[in-house]
Amino acid sequence: MNIVGNKRWFFLISAIFIIASVVSLVTFGLKPGIEFSSGSLMTIGFEQPVSQSGLKAELTNLGYPEAIIQIVGEGDSLLRLPELSDNARETLVAGLTTRFGNLQVKEFDSVSPIVATETTRNAGIAVAVAAVGILLYISWAFRKMPQPFRYGTCAVIALVHDVVISTGIISILGGIFGWQVDLGFVAGILAVIGYSINDTVVVFDRIRENLRKGISPDFAAIVNSSLVETLGRSFNTNLTTLFTLLALLLFVGASIRSFAVVMLVGATFGMFSSVFIAPNLLVAWVERRQQPTSQ
Repeated sequence: MNIVGNKRWFFLISAIFIIASVVSLVTFGLKPGIEFSSGSLMTIGFEQPVSQSGLKAELTNLGYPEAIIQIVGEGDSLLRLPELSDNARETLVAGLTTRFGNLQVKEFDSVSPIVATETTRNAGIAVAVAAVGILLYISWAFRKMPQPFRYGTCAVIALVHDVVISTGIISILGGIFGWQVDLGFVAGILAVIGYSINDTVVVFDRIRENLRKGISPDFAAIVNSSLVETLGRSFNTNLTTLFTLLALLLFVGASIRSFAVVMLVGATFGMFSSVFIAPNLLVAWVERRQQPTSQ
């Protein structure tokens, strides 16, 4: 398998997905949940069955046309609303009771704009710190190799690749289905970063071993051999992970939907970037450095 020889095709595939993700982010953006935009979450259960369309119509009549409804648990309804005061919540509950009969407020959470702003800032800091930490760690772990900073840089570029595509997919789902970004999304992104870098380190470590063995004077040939040797391991590991994530997505429900979807997309593209992007970037970098010398 000549993976390195076909690196331009893999770069083209990545470019297509990245461009599509950026276009989606510019067009649809990300729909922030209450953790990032402030608002209230109310989980209610009705004694009598209530249709989602009927509940939506009544919320509009009560002055909440922007309310988002999700069915959770045993037919309970999760309402995403603007920030509600105690009086506004009581008025809303009274209005729904009048229309649909007795109901039970099973959970209520409210996030102020100040808390939402702080959450957004902290989420950004967490992702940035993770990326910088990985760059420094990879550079240190491969410090005995020529130009160890290259390994860390290529690994971080692959991570950015995975994060951008995962975020773009969520943006597309938000534009089509109205999905919102919550803390589960942030947890998923951080998990993708950690999961993806694991595969990249395995590939880079095999490259280091083969360089020490001197299996070939050609760096590209060493990288290609290392990729072929680790391909089965990467595929099998990621396949078992994908089965688990699919089970979570299908059977656990909306409570961890953002996390499961981000991990599902991130794990898939994380395997792709670890095998076909990060090592090929390393080869392209080395070949570009060597080019002036060969002329």
